[in-house]
Amino acid sequence: MLHRLLGNFVKVAVASLIVGTILAHFGITLDMLMTETGLSPGRIQALVRRAFAWIWPNIALGALVIVPVWLLAFVLRPPGPSRE
Repeated sequence: MLHRLLGNFVKVAVASLIVGTILAHFGITLDMLMTETGLSPGRIQALVRRAFAWIWPNIALGALVIVPVWLLAFVLRPPGPSRE
């Protein structure tokens, strides 16, 4: 699973590098895109903080239900053949 995740991360990084190089060739910069969309580093930081403030309590609340259910299912699972 970690190998697949790392492979996907590398693919995204390479694709981002290629697209960034193409955009730079046409003179499109990050500052230009941010001003065109009306974003600033401070606004992005505020949006990330708002998103985290909304996400974190919901993750914690969901974990209060999901983790005990998963643990109960794990403990009560019938024994089966070893995966080794």
